[in-house]
Parts: sequence; C-alpha cells; structure tokens
Amino acid sequence: MARPVVAIVGRPNVGKSSILNKLLGQKIAIVSDKPQTTRTRIMGVLTKDETQLVFTDTPGFHRPKTKLGEKMVKAVSDSIDGVDACLLVVAPDGELKEAELELIEKIKKGKNPAILAINKIDTVKEKENLISRIAEMAEHYDFQAIVPVSAQTGNGIDSLLEELKKLAFESEHFFPDDTLTDQPERVLAGEIIREKMLRLLDKEIPHGTAVSIEKMRERSDGIMDVEATIFCERDSHKGIIIGKGGNMLKKISTYARQDMENFFDCKINLQCWVKVKEGWRNREGLIHNFGLD
Repeated sequence: MARPVVAIVGRPNVGKSSILNKLLGQKIAIVSDKPQTTRTRIMGVLTKDETQLVFTDTPGFHRPKTKLGEKMVKAVSDSIDGVDACLLVVAPDGELKEAELELIEKIKKGKNPAILAINKIDTVKEKENLISRIAEMAEHYDFQAIVPVSAQTGNGIDSLLEELKKLAFESEHFFPDDTLTDQPERVLAGEIIREKMLRLLDKEIPHGTAVSIEKMRERSDGIMDVEATIFCERDSHKGIIIGKGGNMLKKISTYARQDMENFFDCKINLQCWVKVKEGWRNREGLIHNFGLD
C-alpha cells in the first residue's frame, strides 16, 4: 500500500476546489466565481487500487483584512508544513501575484516535492501564452511536473492524477478505502447553503455570512430534516438575504435542498432562518463557534 498527503494551494479564485472535485469525481468542496470561497482546510480522499491520495484543499492565499482572513492564511501555511507534497494551482496568464511568489518560497522551505497545475486552459486563446507561463513557472521552481488542466472541461485531469500518483510512497492508508472526505455531514450541508448565497448574492454580502446547522435528523420514513441558521453582519444584509416576500431565501433554500438530496441520496426537508451577528468575522468566539478556526 502507498499514499501521499497533498496540499492544494494557490491564490483565491484559481480553481483549487474545482480541481479537487474533478480528481475525486464527486463534489465535496463548494465552488463559486467569487474569491475566498473556501474558508477552512477540506480533506478529500481518493483510493485507487493500492494507492490512497489524501488531498487538503486550502483557502486562497491572500492579504487578510479580518481575523477570519488571518486564520484562513494560517491554514494554508500549516498545510504546507504538514504534508508530503504540494499541488500549486495558477491561472494560465496574467502577472504572477505576490501571494503566488510567497507560496513558492514556502514550498521551497518545506523541501517537499511539488506539482504545478496551470488551470483554466480552456480560456487560453493563444497557445504561446500557455507556453510562456510554463517557462515562467519553471524558472521559479523545479516542479516534479507541470500539467495544464481545465477543471471546467476535465481536460488534463487524468494526466494530473497520474503525476500525483508518482508522489506516493509505501505506507498504510490513513482512511478506509471507501472514504471520500473527513467533513461531517453538518459541515457539508452548511457549505452547500453558503455556496448558493455566494452564487445568488452580490458583492460583499455572501462573504459576511456563516451557516450553522442546528438540526440534522433522519425520520423513520427516510426524509432528513435539516434546520439551518444563516448569520450575517448587518440588518440591511439580512433583508437582502431574505428578499422581497422571502423570495431570495426561498431560492437559496430550494437550490441548497436539491444539492443536498443529490449528495446525501435522500429526501431533504430544509428550513432556513437568518440572524444578525455584527462584525462576526473579527470576533474570535464567533469564528470558533462557526467552526472556522
């Protein structure tokens, strides 16, 4: 038996969670087009024959503006320090950000092997741009492999998986072979609701929300009752989340319920409420209560 533990790192919005979902063949990490969607480390497990790949999806590496942001950035550094290898994800074009250069330095200090995934190649119009990116990244670090991929189309994912398998070394598996993630069902349910807010709400509002699952219980008839409280930072945000006549909250709940039914493979009765906790992203106690530390 063999395994590596691999941290997936990169700046916000480069598609780390999308790549994890594609590798696993199952959605366990929420995705949106907004940066800083992932807030905590999310573990995904893929067992192929004798090899078990354990992935740690991390928050986007950025300059924090809140205590929550500080904890997100610390989660990235801790992940790099505590794994066997890293998978660095970058965009196919544009200038390299300071955060990416800092991540490369952290990987160098860790002295662990690293693979580079250049994501979103489906958006590249000029092939020369991709070749330039590959050459640029090779100058910064001696990666085990550089793999262009598209998490959107799946192009290159199989090649990436083969390169990741090469990182494996002889070891007992950490998890039973049928394990997909270490995330509790309540956390997964809360993240599904938060994803719908990220997709349906504008600007800063969804970033100021947290979801607490108050109840998750299966009835004798197989229906699962889920009760969730959505916390936001302002009364005005509460009104927007609820919407006129409750329409927005109904839309969030409907889309979340559909995803939960697909993931948990059962009928879901979902009830959502909205409460205000001013400035919770800068309050240690509330960050802890929401499981974000």
